[in-house]
Amino acid sequence: MAARKSGLPLLNYLRVHVNAIPNNRLQFTLSPINIFLRRFSEEVRGTFLDKSEVTDRVISCVKNFQKLDPSKVNPNAHFQNDLGLDSLDAVEIVMALEEEFGFEIPDNEADKINSIKLAVDFIASHPQAK
Repeated sequence: MAARKSGLPLLNYLRVHVNAIPNNRLQFTLSPINIFLRRFSEEVRGTFLDKSEVTDRVISCVKNFQKLDPSKVNPNAHFQNDLGLDSLDAVEIVMALEEEFGFEIPDNEADKINSIKLAVDFIASHPQAK
């Protein structure tokens, strides 16, 4: 009745085939899709990088940036406040981090990365980081 009122004539021809299962034959089975998804999620779970390794690599990448003094770089340094970089320099650092870790950081996430700590947190929690 609702299908006719909403103007969807296709729903008049849609049929769903249902097989009744006797109560004594109920069993839990996993479909191939569920097995694939479960295996995929287990594979991804073990691929995150160690946070201390990520911190060392991010600091060395930032130290190689030509416009700043390497002695000012520490794990808690903010790109603009502590290192004196502008927004374009921060974008260049994020691009260098993308090259270092082998994955693309989405623009909306890249805009949020304005310190070494935020970069480490994002990269360490990303499953594609290498």
